[in-house]
Amino acid sequence: MEPKYVLILDFCIGALNIIKLTDEELGESERYDDFESFLSTIEEKYGFRLNDCQWMTTENLDVYCYQNGEEAEYAELVR
Repeated sequence: MEPKYVLILDFCIGALNIIKLTDEELGESERYDDFESFLSTIEEKYGFRLNDCQWMTTENLDVYCYQNGEEAEYAELVR
């Protein structure tokens, strides 16, 4: 599985950052022993701090939003 997306949950500011990695970033990430070491190199570019976050990678991205036990559109959820 090639990690095309990085999802970063920043628990200090209550934000979810979704990053679609560029081909260059994917290539660069392969040069590191572990993916977290690579992430430390893009913290400033994308405005997160690994010390304040949890992260995961995925090849495909699906986003589901819920409100009152039912699926909702994102725009409805953040009003």
